[in-house]
Amino acid sequence: MPEDELEDLPGVGPATADKLVDNGFESYQSIAVASPGEMSNTADIGESSASDIINAAREAADVGGFETGATVLERREEIGKLSWQIDEVDELLGGGIETQSITEVYGEFGSGKSQVTHQMAVNVQLPPEHGGLDGGCIFVDSEDTFRPERIDDMVRGLDDEILADEMERREIEGTPSDEEAMEELVEAFLDQIHVAKAFNSNHQILLAEKAKELAGEHEETEWPIRIVCVDSLTAHFRAEYVGRGELADRQQKLNKHLHDLMRIGDLFNTAILVTNQVASNPDSYFGDPTQAIGGNILGHASTFRMYLRKSKGDKRIVRLVDAPNLADGEAVMRVQNEGLKPE
Repeated sequence: MPEDELEDLPGVGPATADKLVDNGFESYQSIAVASPGEMSNTADIGESSASDIINAAREAADVGGFETGATVLERREEIGKLSWQIDEVDELLGGGIETQSITEVYGEFGSGKSQVTHQMAVNVQLPPEHGGLDGGCIFVDSEDTFRPERIDDMVRGLDDEILADEMERREIEGTPSDEEAMEELVEAFLDQIHVAKAFNSNHQILLAEKAKELAGEHEETEWPIRIVCVDSLTAHFRAEYVGRGELADRQQKLNKHLHDLMRIGDLFNTAILVTNQVASNPDSYFGDPTQAIGGNILGHASTFRMYLRKSKGDKRIVRLVDAPNLADGEAVMRVQNEGLKPE
């Protein structure tokens, strides 16, 4: 939205419009879903003025009111489903990873969490007829896990039919058997993955705000951002806030971070995929003692929770632990050099 349109809101002059845009409040909708305290802190606007601006934006954007279930159903038809390219897992998820939702994948080290984020960074770029969302990826890397070489493996691991279609779509001359053409295709996939390394929890929170700006910049382009991957969501928070005395502060910051990510999903029809670490519950005498960290804050924020656990060899069990409209269940996949594959 051009800055001069923000000046139509009461109390917003050129200087205030500049402040709002500089801090990511670029549309009536992004202003309407903000809180007065948040706007006051980030854009250096008085809380009373911020409240007036937000109320005016809500009225202009027509958000915040009730709507019928039929209207909600119509809006949900805009939600995209990102395929894992594994029928059993897609069926478990009702078609794949949803946009406008947070999907959490947790499990022990080596269970394949980072493999999932890499695979989705590739799959999201495919057209809908091949299970993708025709979009780019933002990858927030907090554990130094992102590897371009892994993207290379996974692109090459796609079906030949998909590879041929992608070469034609991206105007690359050659066939999947042509090494020069394949290198060009891999580079084209890497060009649509925007990676940032998070050095601590504060930096990670800042990157979520930057991700919203980047998604806004790409919204009207050929490659809009359709997935944000955070690998891992909790590593820095877990390392920096140690002990019960720090728990409240940690959960408060984690809650804000999750809401920032969810806002990206809502504003830009983007899927949010986060990985999470686990801990062992010593009080568990029966069953699997592994539990996700992050507490109820993360449990309530995640729309879909998935637990990965190791099996024999390259097999991984994918368990859907929580979803608002799907039954719990399990599926099996393999983590291979070519990427995530069916059993």
